[in-house]
Amino acid sequence: MQKYIKLNLFYIGTSKKHLIFRAKKLNKNLAFNIIHKRVFTEQYEEIGYIKEIFGPVNLPFVSIKLTPNQTFDPNSKIYAKLR
Repeated sequence: MQKYIKLNLFYIGTSKKHLIFRAKKLNKNLAFNIIHKRVFTEQYEEIGYIKEIFGPVNLPFVSIKLTPNQTFDPNSKIYAKLR
C-alpha cells in the first residue's frame, strides 16, 4: 500500500536549481521520513523530490528539486509519497 501525505507548505521562491518552501507545520519525525522522497500534485503527477529540509526546527524551509522539463504551480497542493 502506498501512503501519501499532504505537505503544508508556503511557496517562498526559487533558487538556481530548487523551489524553496516554508513549512507551516512539520512534525520532526515526519521530516526525517520525507527527505529525498518523491513529491506529487493532487492529480498524482510527479513533480520532483524533496532535496533538503533546513532552517529553524519550528518552521523549517523545504527545498524541492523539480524533474527536468517540469512545470509547477506553486499554489497547488503538494503530497509526498512515503512508500
